[in-house]
Amino acid sequence: MGNRSLHARFLPYAEKYLHTLSTPEQALVMSDVNDMKNGDFAIVHIKKLRGPIQEIIVGHHRFTYFQLDSTLYFVRGFRKKSTKTPPQEIAYAESIYKIIKSKV
Repeated sequence: MGNRSLHARFLPYAEKYLHTLSTPEQALVMSDVNDMKNGDFAIVHIKKLRGPIQEIIVGHHRFTYFQLDSTLYFVRGFRKKSTKTPPQEIAYAESIYKIIKSKV
């Protein structure tokens, strides 16, 4: 297996938010996700939040995510309204990380 591509999994809240975006916005998000799946993290706007929790930044939209093994888990999406990521978004992503990590 020479191809070390990653898998992307949108959890229900992230998927629901993605579907509220316009088709062009969805395409921008998916383009960045595909770059990440191919290991091209340097060309995607990513912000490290806390521990394994990060966010992908696409225009005014943010998706919290983390990586476990070869899977990127997109936890929740939201529209950025201030300079700081809401603490409850980080805490929620951390709780999901712990749950999923305990099962893999």
